[in-house]
Amino acid sequence: MLELALPNMHALAVMIMIVIALALFTRDNIPMETTSLVVLVVLAIGFQLFPYESDGQVLKPSDFFAGFGNRALIAVSALMVVGQGLISTGALEPVGRLLARLWRRSPALSLLMTIVMTAFLSAFINNTPIVVLMLPILIGVAVKTGAAPSSSLMPMGFASIIGGMATTIGSSTNLLVVNVAADMGMERFSMFDFSLPVLAAGTVALLYLWLIAPRMLPKRLPPMNRGVSRVYTAQIRLNENSPSVGHTLAEAIARTGEIIKVETVQRGKGIYQPVAGCKVTCRRPDHHQ
Repeated sequence: MLELALPNMHALAVMIMIVIALALFTRDNIPMETTSLVVLVVLAIGFQLFPYESDGQVLKPSDFFAGFGNRALIAVSALMVVGQGLISTGALEPVGRLLARLWRRSPALSLLMTIVMTAFLSAFINNTPIVVLMLPILIGVAVKTGAAPSSSLMPMGFASIIGGMATTIGSSTNLLVVNVAADMGMERFSMFDFSLPVLAAGTVALLYLWLIAPRMLPKRLPPMNRGVSRVYTAQIRLNENSPSVGHTLAEAIARTGEIIKVETVQRGKGIYQPVAGCKVTCRRPDHHQ
């Protein structure tokens, strides 16, 4: 008759700590960073007061901090920095403008291009900046056309996941598996070892996301399709080729559908002209804004 072994007290304590941490993560008034730091400190102090020994080796509290030097963690952190840099500098904006123009001409073809481009970029860049780039474009198209955003947002999101599987740097999971396998003595994966299997399965998956998934998704129309009232303040500089040059300000505003409100017109440094009856003219950039 088999005897049930008593659970290891250290393992039991760690499992209890995980449950407590998950409960704290759900609390909106407690930052996740604070919870993570508390868990790390409790583990280090706990294993210092109650040492754990296995195969003659004692687990040191410093071993909990050694993980911060893992190659996979450093690579993931670096990719997140690169992704945030792409968002902050607007390096991906030309891609977004190209897709926005395509959506006006052919929505079906544009959805395919969006899915393919999302998958391709996600193979080399963290998924977050790609999704951040695509969200305003797809939401804007949905608002203008009255279509359900889910029919384009969900395929785009899944395409980013598929693309992330194609290379070793495409996702944090790939990086972790590659480094763990190397630490276990296995031959290290090269960057494109995953590409052929992903290309075979991803082609079918992308076609499914393009042709079938949008028709199966529920047509949910959130409040954003009715438009959101937001007011922005901007400064506009006109060049000599502007179609508004030579017309009155009222005519220029009418060309925008009267959705903007002009507060002041600056003719030079510190020179402002009343808005009423103002003619739109053009001067050299060093004379006016």
